[in-house]
Amino acid sequence: MNGTIFALLAVIFVATLIRSAFGFGEALIAVPLLALFLPVETAAPLAVLLSITVAVVVVARDWRKIHFASAWRLIVATLFGTPAGLLLLLFAAENVVKIVLALVIISFSSYCLLRRTSVELKDDRMAWFFGFAAGVLGGAYGMNGPPLAIYGALRRWTAERFRATLQGYFLPASLSVLLGYALAGFWTPLVTHYYWLSLLPALVAIFLGGWLNRRLRGDRFVFFVHAGLIVVGITLLIQAIWNLAFTASIGDS
Repeated sequence: MNGTIFALLAVIFVATLIRSAFGFGEALIAVPLLALFLPVETAAPLAVLLSITVAVVVVARDWRKIHFASAWRLIVATLFGTPAGLLLLLFAAENVVKIVLALVIISFSSYCLLRRTSVELKDDRMAWFFGFAAGVLGGAYGMNGPPLAIYGALRRWTAERFRATLQGYFLPASLSVLLGYALAGFWTPLVTHYYWLSLLPALVAIFLGGWLNRRLRGDRFVFFVHAGLIVVGITLLIQAIWNLAFTASIGDS
């Protein structure tokens, strides 16, 4: 049991630190790793509770840095994209979609890193598209982050604005997901127990991540965002190929 608690706190700390420093990226770390020693129906709502905690702390401290013109467009567009994501989950081959998504993310971020002149969006008109894409991926696979991170990088936001705006988006989005878990009966006393155990390391990670975030400037931050997206893409690609290979091996046996 002590080993499980130690692993739980370590995963929570690392995932929260990444989320607090860069504004995204914890989704592919927290739930898959927590699910190694917790049931998924416990790991998922726990991750959402911690996501809300990060968002509340960041928004409370840095709400003046939120780019509200982008945030509300992203949120509204996500509401329309989420049902499309649920349809995608029902009718599309999950691993094939993830492979395509991974290749798009890797290719785009690699292109942005290798391009000599920076790519930039000058206004918020494309927020509708990226918010819709975030809703689709969130509704299908719980992965709202990559389209939002790409949008923020293209808008050339400062590290602090990027982090604050993404948390301004994630707060209502995560609250709605948590409500769904509660109605479905997944928010159990055990989830609450693990949350209280995780709260102190999570808060330490939030403030440490904020300290790191304030030290990232300009092109350096954009580099880390695209590098993080490439890691997300590679992780998705490995997961999808592994699942396909595993499914094929079962079919042959």
